[in-house]
Amino acid sequence: MAEGPLGRAATARVLAKHAVDPRRSLGQHFLVEPNIVERIVEISGVGPGDRVLEIGAGAGTLTRGLAAAGARVVALEIDERLRPVLDEVLDGVPGVDVRFEDATRLDLPAMLGRGSWVVVANLPYNVGVPIVLDLLRFAPRVERLVVMLQREAVERLAAGPGSKTYGVPSVVAGLHADVSVPLRVPPTVFLPRPEVESAVAVLERRPVRGDAERAIRLAVAAFSQRRKMLRRSLVGELTDPETTLRAARIDPTSRAEDVEPAGYLRLAEAAR
Repeated sequence: MAEGPLGRAATARVLAKHAVDPRRSLGQHFLVEPNIVERIVEISGVGPGDRVLEIGAGAGTLTRGLAAAGARVVALEIDERLRPVLDEVLDGVPGVDVRFEDATRLDLPAMLGRGSWVVVANLPYNVGVPIVLDLLRFAPRVERLVVMLQREAVERLAAGPGSKTYGVPSVVAGLHADVSVPLRVPPTVFLPRPEVESAVAVLERRPVRGDAERAIRLAVAAFSQRRKMLRRSLVGELTDPETTLRAARIDPTSRAEDVEPAGYLRLAEAAR
């Protein structure tokens, strides 16, 4: 096959040849628009020698685009049915290591080892956000994530305090990264076509100065009772919620959605 990403017709042919139908249970929506693939690769900023982790190789379209940019790609795929598809699509494509593994069950930090990585992925809708949050929390070797998810999920990652979509994912993302949304993606670029719009989020890791895990636990407790004031919702987490909240410069009558990620980090420090 020629270099670069495949289009809709070529992807449909190779899937049909190997009798692979996309499975809703796996959140499979294969990206089939070369222009979008090229834009994602451009946004990712990867080039020769960069190490890329792709989660959900699918039919190999994005994998080919990343390899064409010169990146060394480790592509994870859970669906064994796609083995012959990827063997054909990636035949002769240099710098690609396909592994049939479940990313949600792998020890990704151990797998990545030393050195820096970029994650570039069209993530399955059903597990995408938990994967992103775990990578941010536990895989510091990943310096940048460029991930495509359904638009509502991306909006949750990028949301700020006071937004209806602001929640624990927003706090985790905001603690560990600068989040931007450079691209919205219509349903028409996928096979099969999903019922929702997608978007690409870029999460640039930055160092956390403080106890991020404690801050996340506090946010989880607060959002689990989001209608309550923090002085009530955090009773089980803090010995003296009102005093600790004031020490963290947070109004005790605030609610979970009023506190920015840095506020939860201050609260974690004040609770020590």
